[in-house]
Amino acid sequence: MRVSGSLEEAVHVGRRVRPLPATELLDEAADYVEVVRRLWDSWEDDAEIRDAATGRFVDRGKLHYIDFAGKQFSVKGPSTTPRPPQGQPVVSALGHGTAAYRLIAASADVGFVTPGDAAEARAIAAEIQGASGGRVQVFADLVVFLGATAAEAASRQARMDELAGHAFTSDATVFTGTPGQLTRLLLDWERAGLSGFRLRPGAIPDDLEAITRAVVPELQQRGAFRARYEVGTLRGRLGLSRPASRYATARSN
Repeated sequence: MRVSGSLEEAVHVGRRVRPLPATELLDEAADYVEVVRRLWDSWEDDAEIRDAATGRFVDRGKLHYIDFAGKQFSVKGPSTTPRPPQGQPVVSALGHGTAAYRLIAASADVGFVTPGDAAEARAIAAEIQGASGGRVQVFADLVVFLGATAAEAASRQARMDELAGHAFTSDATVFTGTPGQLTRLLLDWERAGLSGFRLRPGAIPDDLEAITRAVVPELQQRGAFRARYEVGTLRGRLGLSRPASRYATARSN
């Protein structure tokens, strides 16, 4: 999900005859996330029976209507498929600006943001974490052009600009330098309060290989990146707990 903080921005969706202002789009996005989370919860974990002898596939007492009604749509439920193995898949959103940060804090598990420096990273992380009670993981996006020297990295980017016929631009900060310089920047921004990073290679495969073969090993040497995964799910690897079904909890109380 990609959201913007610009109040003037609006988009057309095929079923609409007019665009919606950004504030209403963000409200609709929040409703959408709420609906899918309720649908993921609408089957209890042990709702599936799969008893061939009796021909019973599901315990209907462990399926639940979600009865959602919002401004743009309504959904009765339940889901047509069993609850996912993670309970709920990870919900992430990329946002720019306070309006989008509010959506991330209220509805996402992971928020992707685009700070320009460590001070801005600190302010954004504090804003989202303060609103979410520390529940949301905040990742910074960075576009990276890497080289053995800073001059080599700059030359590579300049060559790409020349071939494209225009200077490269991005919503995220563009880093041009060595793997060591990038490592120091990542650690500096991490100390500012970020949970992690999403690195966008400036060119594939060169910059992707530089990230995996030079940046990751250096981070591991500094004890800032895992050497192996202890858990098998994406939620677990992000340090997110497995949520219980809200309907199972309500029924048991």
